[in-house]
Amino acid sequence: MKNLILLLCCLFAATALSAQDSHIDFEQSAWQEILQKAGEEDKIIFLDAYASWCGPCKMMSKNVFTDGEVADFYNERFVNAKIDMEKGEGVELAKKFGVQAYPTLLYISSAGEVVHRAVGYHDAAGFISLGKEALDPTTRLDYLAKQYESGNRDPELLKAYAKAASQAMAPNAQEILKVYLDTKEDWTDPETMRMVLEAVETAEGPYYEFVVENLEAYKAAYGDEAVVSYVNQLILESLDMSQEEEALMAQVQQKFEEVDPDEAGKMMAEFRMNYYSAVQNIDAYAKAAVDYFNAFESQNHSQLNNVAWSFYESVEDEDMLREAVRWAKKSVELQDAYFNNDTLAWLYYKLGDEKQAKAVAEHAIELAKASGEDYSGTQSLLDQIGE
Repeated sequence: MKNLILLLCCLFAATALSAQDSHIDFEQSAWQEILQKAGEEDKIIFLDAYASWCGPCKMMSKNVFTDGEVADFYNERFVNAKIDMEKGEGVELAKKFGVQAYPTLLYISSAGEVVHRAVGYHDAAGFISLGKEALDPTTRLDYLAKQYESGNRDPELLKAYAKAASQAMAPNAQEILKVYLDTKEDWTDPETMRMVLEAVETAEGPYYEFVVENLEAYKAAYGDEAVVSYVNQLILESLDMSQEEEALMAQVQQKFEEVDPDEAGKMMAEFRMNYYSAVQNIDAYAKAAVDYFNAFESQNHSQLNNVAWSFYESVEDEDMLREAVRWAKKSVELQDAYFNNDTLAWLYYKLGDEKQAKAVAEHAIELAKASGEDYSGTQSLLDQIGE
């Protein structure tokens, strides 16, 4: 019995160790050798095109490439490579494959042709799904593109192509999405509603009008603040900013009344903040921001952080900066993350509170280490504070 228990314990320990050590096996060879290996093994290359400073790249390396299921799937089916696009061979490969954002996840034939691609962080399930798409000749981006260029307008193909082009950040992604949406008479199912939202580029036209007509449904799906801010930004981007401020404000007020009379006051207050930021009227921007957050309590951690950081960069008035501290603290309360703790630390430092700045900066760095993010900016703050 003792021997059996010992054996089971050893097996369990070995299994646990194996699970801990699971990771994608990335080739360390030169690119031409990787292409040759892919040809010899009749496999596609998966290339993690990353940059050393990229936070999402580090998160994928830490949390996704070490996932046991991911490792098994990719090690069995692909020749895997991981190359810094800003160093060595990576510089030329970035040009060759049109890498403009990080991480870019590339699937490349042994002939050196990209057959599928995506941009941005993917969790384990999404990353495996992406790999399956790359392995299926009928769901690859290159196949879908060729079908589209040949005149194929089958709705299911268009839907797949729109999805693939969007996740690849392809230049024609909007075009494909709109062609697909034009094949559908009913846009009210959740998936199509999301696609309509992606198709909106300006505060006019059928996609924008659909969003406005179904504003409550979008709020229910994505949250009031996110949708209001989105519509606000669309209207801001569509305006003729050269007209007189009074006329501009009247035009915007009318648009907001048409979109959502109940939220028009809030939307107008947020617009004033965004407008003065866009025209770089810092004093008016600071006042509009304080007025907005005092009148409408924000639950959007990103918005709170972004405005707080802009105050750190451009506002000198100490009373205003203390308001920014309050917003940054609220952002941290809503989501305790590296980026907003970093903002809060710098604000404390600008106000001369080095003790608070140091404590928050150290916490920010702990969070960054846990999530694999670059914390060099926060470290520079600690270096300035000293011991």
